[in-house]
Amino acid sequence: MMDQLMFIQTGMGTDVHGQDITKAAVRAIKNAIHTNSMPGIRTVLPEQSLENMKINVKLALPCDHDKLDYEEVRKAIPYGDVQIKVMDGGMLTSSGIFLEDKEDKNDLMYIVNAAIEVGY
Repeated sequence: MMDQLMFIQTGMGTDVHGQDITKAAVRAIKNAIHTNSMPGIRTVLPEQSLENMKINVKLALPCDHDKLDYEEVRKAIPYGDVQIKVMDGGMLTSSGIFLEDKEDKNDLMYIVNAAIEVGY
């Protein structure tokens, strides 16, 4: 539970070849957090520690919820107490080509949406 919500960051990630839902989810998280800086966040955190930051990761996956590697997803967030919630969403669409050497199982690309809530 978060007492104070400070930021919400959003992103989108795609795995064009290989149909790896975890890869698309991690890319969505990185898209959300890698274009932001929170230089003042320490000043409001308990004990001014980044480990006291609370992070709610919400992922909208088009499929393969059971194949999501939660530990890999957690690794994409560098600090804080990370909670992950998965829901239906995102998109499956054709990449237009099947590439066996890219470990494609079919021609689908997986698109995942992420919302990252940061607070304490």
